[in-house]
Amino acid sequence: MAPKRPTAEWSPPLDADGLQLVLKRFRAWEPLDIEAIFGDLDAAIGNHPPPVARTVALIDRFRGHLKQLSDITVAHDRFPPTAEMTRLVDRARALREECTPAAHQQAVGLARRLAFVTADLIEELTEARYIKGAE
Repeated sequence: MAPKRPTAEWSPPLDADGLQLVLKRFRAWEPLDIEAIFGDLDAAIGNHPPPVARTVALIDRFRGHLKQLSDITVAHDRFPPTAEMTRLVDRARALREECTPAAHQQAVGLARRLAFVTADLIEELTEARYIKGAE
């Protein structure tokens, strides 16, 4: 029988607080739902403007979509974003921070600006194979 080699004592890569943060983020994580994004794009820039009752919720969903897409864009150090991706992420950040207008027409305008940046970012990410498009 071969003699046992001494092994280094293992220590966890994160402390308890770090593990709690990872768990919290894991529980809050939602997978990218490209079909839902396309549904929202249609609602914002389709043939008819979104109804008053749904415009604020649509804007909030676009903010979430753009946050998720922006995170995907900058997530991996080995695959840095292109200059166009970076420009779109910066534009998305600025739009996400805008206050939602009280007037319906201005709110629709914000929803559409968010939608166009979302569509452009999806196109860039799909071309670069960061995400898969709708099937």
